Amino acid sequence: MKTYDIIVVGTGGATIVADAAISKGKRVAIIEKGKFGGTCLTRGCIPTKVMVTVADAVREIEELPKIGVKVQPATIDWDLMSKRVWQKIDESKGVEAYYDKFDNVDVYRGAATFVKDKVLTVTMNTGDVTEEMTAPIIVLGVGGHTKVNPIKGLEEAGYMSSESLFGHKYPQKPLKSLVVMGGGPIGTEFAHVFAAAGTKVTLIQHNVRLLPKEDAEISAQIYKDITRLGIDVILNQEPEEVRVENGEKVVVIRDRKTGEVREVRGEEILMASGIQPATEELKLENTSIKTKRGGWIVTNEFLETSVDGVYALGDVNGEAPFRHKANYEADILAHNLYHAASPQEFRWARYDLVPAVTFTYPQVGHVGLTEQEAIDKGYAVKTGKNFYSSSAKGFAMGFDSGDDNDGFVKIVVDTKTNHILGVHVIGPQASILFQPFVNLLNSGDTPLVPINEEIGSTLTKQLRQEGLVRKMDPHSVITVGETMSPHPTLSEVIMWTQVYYEHRW
Repeated sequence: MKTYDIIVVGTGGATIVADAAISKGKRVAIIEKGKFGGTCLTRGCIPTKVMVTVADAVREIEELPKIGVKVQPATIDWDLMSKRVWQKIDESKGVEAYYDKFDNVDVYRGAATFVKDKVLTVTMNTGDVTEEMTAPIIVLGVGGHTKVNPIKGLEEAGYMSSESLFGHKYPQKPLKSLVVMGGGPIGTEFAHVFAAAGTKVTLIQHNVRLLPKEDAEISAQIYKDITRLGIDVILNQEPEEVRVENGEKVVVIRDRKTGEVREVRGEEILMASGIQPATEELKLENTSIKTKRGGWIVTNEFLETSVDGVYALGDVNGEAPFRHKANYEADILAHNLYHAASPQEFRWARYDLVPAVTFTYPQVGHVGLTEQEAIDKGYAVKTGKNFYSSSAKGFAMGFDSGDDNDGFVKIVVDTKTNHILGVHVIGPQASILFQPFVNLLNSGDTPLVPINEEIGSTLTKQLRQEGLVRKMDPHSVITVGETMSPHPTLSEVIMWTQVYYEHRW
């Protein structure tokens, strides 16, 4: 059996841990079945934001006449945009080449499978199977992929997902018409992109709201904004069947309230009905690694799983499917394993302050609790709203009081303490507007709060008993470096100061 100091499965955020191990001269195995760089680089937030930024520009140009700028109709240069999309995706080749150069690293291009606790084999992409391997530390960062619910006729008709759209099904020109199945962040972002390219978009949502995890007022506003762009949104629908007819894909849907049945047609279907963990090939059933409903790996505040020495981070643990969250977790694990002078200097994860952004049009961003979540948790809640139009800059941008598309910020406050519970923004540059609140909420004393307390090594149980507290000084560059910033946004330009501070020479 081959033995390493650490085995890292997946090359997204988990490579932060691999890099720390490499820098300490550890013997490292890196296992990756697909493109190097993880979901974000190869089929997620980065290529989508290249497309979204182009779509944003089209919509912004359309609004310029309101403030006195004469414009011609803007159109997307699909070929140029696509070239830039694939330029970013192809950076995966550089990531792969980077790890090939280290003498203390073995790179396995294939799928990892557990034989038993802490023992793996790799089915290489060539079809060969490696000998068994083990390590005292195994990090699982395999990510997730599109969840495709079974619909009669769907597989026969064919469809796109994030994986195939940024793969063999990438359109060589804008589609004439598109049916988007799902009204969450992925569905609303792609609906915006294709609509801006001139595609007739119909968005079918199972829920009664778009972006149902957002505050109810935000959801109501984004519905107005998206439909104003000409996107046909049909809420509260159950898809029943898909067929191909006269060269089009026909989706049969049933209203979940009235029972009314109707048909929606499109050149293509994009499945955007959520994600699921990419754990199928890991064969977790051969281990004692605990999972929860949906197959997500259960982890604690130190990213430990129920098997001592096996950690999981990123999408696969189901806490939040964002690259910035995965990086945050990987930084914690790398610090604890390779940089902390003692366990008393350990860091731990918290998930109550994960910032989130949906890059539809306009942008939507939030951190913390929605108004309803705060009420459900028993807080005495008061909210405040401020509209873009009420500021001088908002007026200069073309927002007038009473506009249907007026953006706003909503704050949720505990009236007993005046503590901020949540901040929600919809409008231009929402992705950066709430970052000061993210920084503020992460400052101060942060006690160690157990997550999934039934999971914990002997050391973890000891640290829980000690009642560790991290002093997050709001003036410290360390605090800034440990605070999440939504990826990819311009907030990262100012928030990654610690990285450049530590690596200056």
